[in-house]
Amino acid sequence: MNIAGTIDRPLTHDPQKQAPMKPSTYEPAGSATEDFTISDAKDSRQNRTREMQLIPEAMARAHMRERLQEAERDRQAVRLATARRMQRRAERASMRARRALAMAVMQ
Repeated sequence: MNIAGTIDRPLTHDPQKQAPMKPSTYEPAGSATEDFTISDAKDSRQNRTREMQLIPEAMARAHMRERLQEAERDRQAVRLATARRMQRRAERASMRARRALAMAVMQ
């Protein structure tokens, strides 16, 4: 028993085994819609699938780049804070040395 498939239940889900799309009989001959070929559908589907598969990878790369930039900004902030702390410490040591020298000269 050979029953033709319907739109809801096609005989096969493989696009290459399905019948090619034919222009509608209701459309005029010079209408805006072009003929549709299976190879075009397959290529576009493969490209779309490939792009869809690469989206998480691109997002992960962007996320990692953002995290690296954030880590670098944090490191710069820590270096700046450390440098300021060391500068204040050096200024205090310098003031102590000046006071000690002034005390020694006064006696």
